[in-house]
Amino acid sequence: MQHSDAKLVERCLGGDPRSWETLVQLYSRRILNLAYHYTGRLDVAEELTQEIFLKVYQNLRSYSASTGSLQNWMMRVARNLIIDHYRATRHEKQVAGSEELEVLDFEQDSQSASPFENLYLKEKAHYVMRGLSMLTPELKEAVLLRDIQGLSYQEIADMLEIPEGTVKSRINRGRIELAKVLRKGSNPEGFAVT
Repeated sequence: MQHSDAKLVERCLGGDPRSWETLVQLYSRRILNLAYHYTGRLDVAEELTQEIFLKVYQNLRSYSASTGSLQNWMMRVARNLIIDHYRATRHEKQVAGSEELEVLDFEQDSQSASPFENLYLKEKAHYVMRGLSMLTPELKEAVLLRDIQGLSYQEIADMLEIPEGTVKSRINRGRIELAKVLRKGSNPEGFAVT
């Protein structure tokens, strides 16, 4: 994979617009999802995604296949910009969603689901996002990267530049805290909290 990453980056740096388009297609959904899960707002997530790809484009020469996968490098760039955004706006009240908000993680399920099932999935996602917003940034980040983004423990450790054991610990503590938060809150009927 890293060999093809290097070739893709090389073609992008050579000015091949199709290679850049391929890179954007490969990673835009994952980056948008990450930004959405940190901000809770689709409009902000879309703006951040554009900023992230601009930063990736500007710094593509600094990517080296010898240091890891392109995906990890891009997610590290994304994470850093998202955290910068969080620090700059944390004093503002963050609203976790709006009426027109799409819940991106449930898109595939919702394509074949009934309108009632779609509503259920969206409400369930909003409920979980409210719970996640109450965790510390470290625990929230670990749970998001593992359970929402689907990254492996090693990928998270590489991205956060911490030991794999610390990643596992944060994920475990984050899941426990999330379960506590969800149990305390008003659990919408039918949402199982284990």
